[in-house]
Amino acid sequence: MSASSKDFSIPPGITELASSAFSRRALFAGAGGLGAASLLGMTSSESAEAVPATVRWANWSLYLDYDNKTKKYPTLEAFIKKTGIPAKYFEVIDDNDTFTAKVQPQLKLKKDIGYDIVTMTEWMAERWVASKFVQKFDDAAVPNKKNVLPFLANRPFDVGRHYSLPWAGIIAGLAWNKKHTPKGIQTLDQLFSKANKGKIEVLSEMRDTIGLIMMWQGTDVSKPFTEDKFMNAVDYVTKMIHDGFIRQIKGQSYQEDLISGDATAVIGWSGDINQLNLQNQNQFGFGIPESGGTFSTDNLMIPSTSKNKAGAEALINYYYDPVVAAKVANYITYVCPVAGAQDAMAKINPAQVKNPLIFPDDAMWKKLKVFRPLKPAEQIKFATAFQKASGN
Repeated sequence: MSASSKDFSIPPGITELASSAFSRRALFAGAGGLGAASLLGMTSSESAEAVPATVRWANWSLYLDYDNKTKKYPTLEAFIKKTGIPAKYFEVIDDNDTFTAKVQPQLKLKKDIGYDIVTMTEWMAERWVASKFVQKFDDAAVPNKKNVLPFLANRPFDVGRHYSLPWAGIIAGLAWNKKHTPKGIQTLDQLFSKANKGKIEVLSEMRDTIGLIMMWQGTDVSKPFTEDKFMNAVDYVTKMIHDGFIRQIKGQSYQEDLISGDATAVIGWSGDINQLNLQNQNQFGFGIPESGGTFSTDNLMIPSTSKNKAGAEALINYYYDPVVAAKVANYITYVCPVAGAQDAMAKINPAQVKNPLIFPDDAMWKKLKVFRPLKPAEQIKFATAFQKASGN
């Protein structure tokens, strides 16, 4: 069924997508054929020399279609050719907190941060909006905004989507080496089995790792829960580390360990595993555990310091065209937030039309939960406990 006609009604919890943090720390070195220069981004001199009309876009690793032969981004090149607007793309976001910490001083001083578009996870996007670090869209300049899927079109922190638009949906679940575990992993009992002892890695993102464990322990993370419920999950992580089951708590660099064989099973992100399979002969499996997975979005925003708002809006509008969105989704294999993209995918790659990791069906949505918003005191206490368990 097409994205335009499919019923996208979402179970409770998904519609409470408010402060779910999904940080992808530690960029996967060399991924997609990208050189060190593109991963490091712009220097201050480059920023100063940038043509004013150039749109400068800051994003995460492996998050835009890329051609290994030409070393370019096909859809971005098509935008430049179509509009005549120069654009530069930088994979410089490796963590919401660290990226924000780098640019916040300039934002507060109302100085150029070197980017006209940033891509922040929703919980951090909420902070940027509240801090007035972003500019309001001119809706007439972003007509394709109407193509955002209904359940993502209005968020509590940005009703009407005047300051942010969802770039992609993120699913956290279980991944494994198919050769080591040919039958796959359906539960966290199977993840933390003796067969994987010493070769398990879990994400350094608290809401992912603790969220999946809490659901396995019977807690709905999208609804109010007590501190004890959270700490029970932290205690379990601590025990698994102490007993030698978990070898490391890592960010996106867990991919390297899956490739090397140092890790055979992980709590990871769906899009990452799809990317690894494209590069490594489909060696890895990914699934949502029977007890449930987590969901959030990354969002495009225009910093308050950008002097090229019109160019940024033109680029943002371009990526909400269903055909363009389908081309991106076919490459990054994260949840596509654009209605009509599933129809367009039929001509781009028919094999992806029914991929629930890109276009979730009802069965997939029922397995996904959004980690509830945390109060400031909870955030500090929970993060401290998780960092202590991680050895930090």
